[in-house]
Amino acid sequence: MTGLRVNGTAVATVVDDPDLDTRLAPRPYLHPVRTLSGTVVTGELPEDHPWHLGVSVTCQDVDGVNLWGGRTYVRGEGYVWRDDHGRIVADERTELPDGYTQRLSWQDGAGRVVLREERSVRARAAASGWELSLGYALSAPTVKEVHLGSPATNGRTGGAGYGGFFWRATGGEAVAFTSTGDEPHGSDADWLAVTVGDAYTLVFRGLAGRDRWFVRLEEYVGVCQALAWEQPLRIVPGTPLTRDIRVLVADGVLSREAIAAHVAEAAI
Repeated sequence: MTGLRVNGTAVATVVDDPDLDTRLAPRPYLHPVRTLSGTVVTGELPEDHPWHLGVSVTCQDVDGVNLWGGRTYVRGEGYVWRDDHGRIVADERTELPDGYTQRLSWQDGAGRVVLREERSVRARAAASGWELSLGYALSAPTVKEVHLGSPATNGRTGGAGYGGFFWRATGGEAVAFTSTGDEPHGSDADWLAVTVGDAYTLVFRGLAGRDRWFVRLEEYVGVCQALAWEQPLRIVPGTPLTRDIRVLVADGVLSREAIAAHVAEAAI
């Protein structure tokens, strides 16, 4: 395990090869992630959803392979346990002054590669705290298209289109709001903020295409940049699916004005 630092302060631990049950869809992830003052802002293996692993990129349906973990949503049956879990393997990593780049293989249970990924993870100082940048490119490994799905695309109602970049946060009373003032869950707003008590604030950016924000605040606190919100997403051979997610990690409660100022500064 290695980590990310901002001006000498450790802000995140990198877990590349977790020794986990296959039903948890083992994959590289970041945990613990901390504010600059040391407050932990990610959860790992929580009792309610043990397949939630800090900060990761994952999907419940990659051509029928469950890389999210837990039960699989099956149309007409609901959530059921199936022998369909895969894992994401870190093949190669290159260290950078502010983070690292990585090549990964998304595999089914037999080790067959269903997706290839190029990932860049970096950390930088920001006026209100520090910012995580996680960019990824998902490519079809053969000449066949790859289809990404979700419980929503497989028949579940109620906005269950999760799958993609996912952040499982620590608990506590949480509030979410967006740049547009829309309902956070299902929004396509430019940014989404979550404050947990008076302890910390997370500000997420980076939606593209038909992505939506998947937000949970009651049973647990979590945010997903959902790739297949209502319709399956196709990855065409030779045309990688690319995303660049930015998350501001700040101590305390940030106002809407402070968040807007950060986003404006980051855009310069």
